[in-house]
Amino acid sequence: MIIQQLHDQRVVLVNQDSFYHKLTEEELARVHEYNFDHPDAFDTEKLLDSIDNLRHGRAVDIPKYDFKSYKLDVFPVRRVNPSDVIILEGILIFHDPRVRELMNMKIFVDTDADVRLARRITRDTVGKSRDIGAVLDQYSKFVKPAFDDFILPTKKYADIIIPRGGDNHVAIDLIVQHIRTKLGQHDLCKIYPNLYVIQSTFQIRGMHTLIRDSQTTKHDFVFYADRLIRLVVEHGLGHLPFTEKQVITPTGSVYTGVDFCKRLCGVSIIRSGESMENALRACCKGIKIGKILIHREGDNGQQLIYEKLPQDISKRHVLLLDPILGTGNSAVQAISLLIKKGVPESNIIFLNLISAPQGVHMVCKSFPRLKIVTSEIDIGLNKDFCVIPGMGEFGDRYFGTDDDDDQKVVAP
Repeated sequence: MIIQQLHDQRVVLVNQDSFYHKLTEEELARVHEYNFDHPDAFDTEKLLDSIDNLRHGRAVDIPKYDFKSYKLDVFPVRRVNPSDVIILEGILIFHDPRVRELMNMKIFVDTDADVRLARRITRDTVGKSRDIGAVLDQYSKFVKPAFDDFILPTKKYADIIIPRGGDNHVAIDLIVQHIRTKLGQHDLCKIYPNLYVIQSTFQIRGMHTLIRDSQTTKHDFVFYADRLIRLVVEHGLGHLPFTEKQVITPTGSVYTGVDFCKRLCGVSIIRSGESMENALRACCKGIKIGKILIHREGDNGQQLIYEKLPQDISKRHVLLLDPILGTGNSAVQAISLLIKKGVPESNIIFLNLISAPQGVHMVCKSFPRLKIVTSEIDIGLNKDFCVIPGMGEFGDRYFGTDDDDDQKVVAP
């Protein structure tokens, strides 16, 4: 049902049942005494190898198990191509911790015991032509004990528990929507849950086109950069903690809304970060703004030159401002300073217009509880550590201190 609703070729299904061990001749001769519901019945090593190949972009051949002959070589293997989403299903799929660690979402389908037994009887008698007595004997001897010992205990590992299975359309819709959201995210957002890229629109793409154009005038550059900065700031404010608040409207009605935390401040990384201060002040009247200056040349961006921060910054949520995240060296230095001043890592939101993947990796790995909010992620860095395609030296273009502007000055 999930795959049908997604209508997306980037989703594949892998069944744990495809990875039963090949039975020996002795086991085949006494197959009704073999416990197919025990974790040892599965070739977990082969399952792990197949999933690892798929996750690294390599196609795999997965056997199709024949439940009538209990053999793996009756049907041709199934070629499974790499995909953005792998749905791995099976009754014992949560048992091995190595398999669990591969999963981004763990779903436990919880069905009533009577329904499970009724389904099993129907499947084995009609689909596999087995005697009902043998089915019930196998259930009491192997299936029910395996459920109690190996399956039910893994329920605690589930992120989502779905009662009623496929009949629970609300749960399935929520799962499908979550997968669609992940598919629409930048690849780095799938790696780092603390990275947020504003959803792109033609307006946002149009503004990026203008500020990235080397022929755009300073006036237009500032105008459209300010618009983009305002969007980033407002998106960042949306990640602050809030409480429910009720107000009385002019019509005398009650409106239930939210009230954001009051104790916050901005910190700009001089000097490009200062371009974002006006947008922050426009959104947060009277907000305190601190400054950090880090030397960016000759020492890999590590030397702290100047800092002036609110004395009570450790008790505030901090919006760190810098329009460009390149190597991440300056950002790491600034964030480390904030943490040294007593600001909890989870209280820092780093706002920028464009980010290079190298900077995202460095900041997110160093500070996994911090949040990054950006409007676009670029290709990377060139040999001079400039973001490409980028937009050049943001501070020079924004404040009008580039060489081209100096040449246009006419003496009276």
